[in-house]
Amino acid sequence: MTLQPRFIQIHSLHSYPAALLNRDDAGLAKRLPLGNAVRTRISSQCLKRHWRIAEDRFALSTLDVPMAVRSRGTLELIRKRIIEAGVSEPLAQAAVEAMRKAGLVDSAGKERAGEDALKTGQAVLMGKAEIDYLVFQCTELAKEVADEKALRAAVAQRLKDEKKNIQVLKHGSGLESALFGRMVTSDVLASRDAAVYVAHAFTVHEAQVENDYFTVVDDLLQDSGELGSAGIFDTELASGLYYGYVVVDIPQLVENLEAIERKCCFADSTSPEKRALAGKVVEHLLHLIATVSPGAKRGSTAPFDWAKFMLVEAGDWQPRSLAGAFQDALPLAPRDAGAGAIRARAVDRLRDEITKMDEAYGATLARRFLALDPIELPNAQRLNLNDLANWTASAIEQGAC
Repeated sequence: MTLQPRFIQIHSLHSYPAALLNRDDAGLAKRLPLGNAVRTRISSQCLKRHWRIAEDRFALSTLDVPMAVRSRGTLELIRKRIIEAGVSEPLAQAAVEAMRKAGLVDSAGKERAGEDALKTGQAVLMGKAEIDYLVFQCTELAKEVADEKALRAAVAQRLKDEKKNIQVLKHGSGLESALFGRMVTSDVLASRDAAVYVAHAFTVHEAQVENDYFTVVDDLLQDSGELGSAGIFDTELASGLYYGYVVVDIPQLVENLEAIERKCCFADSTSPEKRALAGKVVEHLLHLIATVSPGAKRGSTAPFDWAKFMLVEAGDWQPRSLAGAFQDALPLAPRDAGAGAIRARAVDRLRDEITKMDEAYGATLARRFLALDPIELPNAQRLNLNDLANWTASAIEQGAC
């Protein structure tokens, strides 16, 4: 089958026992009402963060693409860089405050000054190219203007004059924003459309949660022969089989990575050379989705798992999730004696959903999958993870699958 893969869709099943993967403001496992049952879930923000910061052979940082800095203290970093370039501390502070007041990082902080000017109202994602450019501009102005008040005015004017150039630098705002986008309230920085869309993962069955009661033993009390503890605590733990769904918009990813203008026809507008990096990035991302686990309380629950099932679909149709397969929660105990384990029943649900969707829409999607259990899927070939990732990268690079 030959297709122009505008979208790559990735479906996965992960199993986690006795874990607190993602908690809410009350410290409880996050939940999601769906269909006939409440499920536990893992937020997309949690998933993306762990994929971003993972450190292994497929880490995003190992790719030949500049990363970014996500922090409320980016202005403080810029100030330090300006001082390191030979500018006095008062002038560096004045330059930073001028950038803040001009709405460089967020519009909410225009009235702040002093130390408060070094902290933004929210964490801002800025690429190293953007930071380098701003440090250079402020350093050059500080060499020409020795008065703090005059430097503030000069920086504000320079940001106004260079606004278009700074916004063009969004293509240098780092791999993180190329993948997951950037929304800013800044008057100067430019937002960036995400190329990777990540759904909240949720359990395919009803929520299974329990309060874990535990104590902390006081070693010195024990040594003195006394009984007692240093504290009594409880936390919520959850177990489940989670369905995850990720979509990669290939033309948008190529545009974000290569800083080219997006056109209607992906095949005509991008050469294999321009798609090669996008293919490599998705190859790494696929490994991360399969093997990197999110999770709070790692030290006490070791919530590490590799995907038990992963399906990759490539094609030019609009994406569609298979979450509908689990609108009715899978019963924890099979109704029929021969129905099998919950993992096998979950894959059966996915296969049935795919079959029905194919029959209803006649979708022509190329499919490859990874599975621990002996299963078959419509129009799909079974591969191991390395071959699955390589097939996906090749489909993106060659523009056909």
